[in-house]
Amino acid sequence: MAGIEHVVSMEEFHSRKVVRREAGETSSGAPDDVQTQNISIQANTLAERFNMVKEAGENVRNQQHSISTPKIQKVIFLLRDQKDFEKYYEPRVASLGPIHHGKEKYQLGEKYKLVLTSEFVKGSDKDIKDLYKKIEENINDLRYCFEEEVTKKYDDETLAWLLFVDGCAILQYIYCATKNKFDELNIKTDSVAFAQQDLFLLENQLPYCLLKWLMSLSKMENELKESIQTYIANHDMVPDKKGDSLHSISMEGDPVHLLDLLRTRILGKPKPNFKIIPNKNKDQDWQSYRNVQELKAAGIRLRRNSNSCLSNISFTREYVFLGYLSLPPIIVDDSTRPKFLNLIAYEMCLDFKNDFGVTSYIAFLDSLIDEPNDVKILRKAGVLHNFLGSDEEVAKLFNEIGTDLVPNPETYKDVRSQIQKYYKNKWTTWMAQFYQNHFSSPWTIFAFCGVLVGLGLTAIQTWFTVHPAK
Repeated sequence: MAGIEHVVSMEEFHSRKVVRREAGETSSGAPDDVQTQNISIQANTLAERFNMVKEAGENVRNQQHSISTPKIQKVIFLLRDQKDFEKYYEPRVASLGPIHHGKEKYQLGEKYKLVLTSEFVKGSDKDIKDLYKKIEENINDLRYCFEEEVTKKYDDETLAWLLFVDGCAILQYIYCATKNKFDELNIKTDSVAFAQQDLFLLENQLPYCLLKWLMSLSKMENELKESIQTYIANHDMVPDKKGDSLHSISMEGDPVHLLDLLRTRILGKPKPNFKIIPNKNKDQDWQSYRNVQELKAAGIRLRRNSNSCLSNISFTREYVFLGYLSLPPIIVDDSTRPKFLNLIAYEMCLDFKNDFGVTSYIAFLDSLIDEPNDVKILRKAGVLHNFLGSDEEVAKLFNEIGTDLVPNPETYKDVRSQIQKYYKNKWTTWMAQFYQNHFSSPWTIFAFCGVLVGLGLTAIQTWFTVHPAK
């Protein structure tokens, strides 16, 4: 039996892998029941696999009945093999939080963070030990805000100090950005500009509760809260915010982090009890969208929506045959791509139950934009403000961001349906095209009227020729 015991222990040592031997072929001359022993080990392993399946099902059912806040985590694996991943998903100046902490390329950023932290402590009128103690006391709650994988290498003290410095630095950075105070801290303008992108990266987020606790301990609490609202409003990609409330973002409860706050700002208040339902109506298929030039050719005009929320897209009909697609205005610049990519990555987090609002908006805009002329029409309508470069660059940007997206089919369902219905009415499209060709500008109206007058005079002349006066 010594031979049998030796075989079993070695198999357990090698992660319980089963090696099936024929009778009489053991290395130590063990009898044939070695095969039976191997099968027993295999059965135990199989039982564990059965339990894994059972536990997976129970976990899903438990998650369905619980409302959980999405944890701060790495970008989902589906996006990690994208071209230029590091350029758009990883920090350029400063790492915030545990995911990229300690990397050598962020050493300059670490120095800046200490300067900002020092300034925050000074402005709070509190002792640094008292501020740190608040974070230390709540480190378990803060750790729970992150996916376990990204914090497991940090002990409580290391994580508490990391979050303390990063939290103070973010609050002071935002305050300085809204008050133009970076010169006083001798922080270079280019570093300030690059760091703006770092604040809206999914892998660079800090729990909002951390920022809230630090603000509550500062004598500048109100100013700090106001600076966050102003900063988000200044980076929401919306031009001419007349009529918008810059300092009040409607949310039920606190945001998860700054990226979540930005998402709420640009989408507006989320709809309650949203559901993603497969769309079985072929007329309302996502592919039924036309690009801007096709819409224009059919008599559908674009106009700027007075509401700046990206989810506010509508289609209306006027004067029986004219169609108007109303779109919210948007600024496109160097920061647009990384912001949208990280917002999309946030919506793709497995633990984030959402309506895929940003994803659906980008997919919609991508369907409208096929080439530079589409961008040109959007610009002329006041919908798109191009600070990126050429119209070709803007078209390329949305075509690349819009690749392989899975939007919510319920979003813009009514818009798709109305556009499709408009296209199906041949009389309406013919009248709209006639109007577009002959009444789209004063010159075409004058030309059309001139033709009518000419035809009228010709008819009168013909009448008197056939029926001369007696």
